[in-house]
Amino acid sequence: MERTRNSKKRNEFIPKEFLGGMLKYIHKQQEQKRNIGGDDKLTIWAWDEAFNIKAAEVAKEMYAEKNPDVEIDIVTMAQDDIVTKLNTSLSSASYDGLPDIVLIEDYKAQGYLTSYQDEFADLSDIVKDGAFAEYKMAANQVDGKTYGVPFDSGVAATFYRKDLVEQAGYTEADMANLTWDKYIEIGQAVKEKCGVDMCTLDPSDIGQIRMMMQSAGAWYTGEDGEVTFADNQALKDAIDVYQKLVESGCTKQVSGWDSFVGAFNNGEVASVVTGCWIAPSIQKAEDQSGKWAVAPFPKMDANADSVNASSIGGGGWYVLKNVGHEELAKDFLGNTFASSVDLMNQLATDITLVSTMNAAAEAENYKKGSEYFGGQEVFADFAKWTSEVPSVNYGMNTYVLEDLMTEALQAILNGADKDTTLEDYQAQAEAATAQ
Repeated sequence: MERTRNSKKRNEFIPKEFLGGMLKYIHKQQEQKRNIGGDDKLTIWAWDEAFNIKAAEVAKEMYAEKNPDVEIDIVTMAQDDIVTKLNTSLSSASYDGLPDIVLIEDYKAQGYLTSYQDEFADLSDIVKDGAFAEYKMAANQVDGKTYGVPFDSGVAATFYRKDLVEQAGYTEADMANLTWDKYIEIGQAVKEKCGVDMCTLDPSDIGQIRMMMQSAGAWYTGEDGEVTFADNQALKDAIDVYQKLVESGCTKQVSGWDSFVGAFNNGEVASVVTGCWIAPSIQKAEDQSGKWAVAPFPKMDANADSVNASSIGGGGWYVLKNVGHEELAKDFLGNTFASSVDLMNQLATDITLVSTMNAAAEAENYKKGSEYFGGQEVFADFAKWTSEVPSVNYGMNTYVLEDLMTEALQAILNGADKDTTLEDYQAQAEAATAQ
């Protein structure tokens, strides 16, 4: 009784205006809570425990320092399973069980944004213009709006054995500003004098064609997404280079990831030309530490638009806005992957991340030399080359088109006329991608 009376007496001295303000504040807080889903919980889907999942976990820890009440569930899922679940759910507007944030590969992003644009949150307010490499921004944008936070760089590079190249009579200067003709020349000398092939080729994986095309600002499709097999000069030039590689006598044929990695770990090839993400695999051969260096991606001699920069792979973080936690998900990304140089700096150490965030180039770990690569500041080089990668429209059907191009390339290598073959496969590609 006494406690109740005292409570009533205290309320008599609270101005009505104050009570009204308090009620408005409480209502506003409740409304904000509803806007972020009400339960302060986020779910993130990604693949690759050692790379993408680890990155999300580090970001979660950093975010928790200022947001300890937010629960974040990070789910590891195979990329193919993510694709299947997203397509099934989004096509039926069924959101139960879907994540708030999902990692999507750059090559697949335009397909999702074209088919389900209304399902993804506009992130233009957290991904600032000029904050990321231009080619990565292009992969995440539609109609002038940005829907994904660019993540890892797939910037291409030429990893090579300095000792073998020098034994063949060439220097680091010869490896700088490479053209493919020069690369093949050096490769033939390495094979002749060292008995080691220059690189691997896998007939079922023609990522080299993709990298060569992008170095010239081209793709399997044009600016409007139309198939461009028949009249694509950069594609024709890339096929010519690939054929020169096959005929050079200094390449080793492999099949699958294990034999690919085994070739350079076992000293069977003198170089690897692919994305920067291969660096940790190269460094598994501890006995080769100090023998490797990194040079820019070779440009195509015959194509005036080709530059010493390209990319292969990479992804971005997307928010599914109809799951129910759009604002909270945007706040998480806005304070981590979209802006935090500290996060990028930490991930450079934790997962050897080459970030596409331009400001990451000034991070402390980007300025450190790599003992394995002879003291070279490889992160600084990767950051520089990332900024030089030409932008292209990856379109909606990269892998469908590449499957067809793999067949076309093998036909050409076996003697079929290049132009006629590309015209034939142009028709097949148009049919396969018709909506």
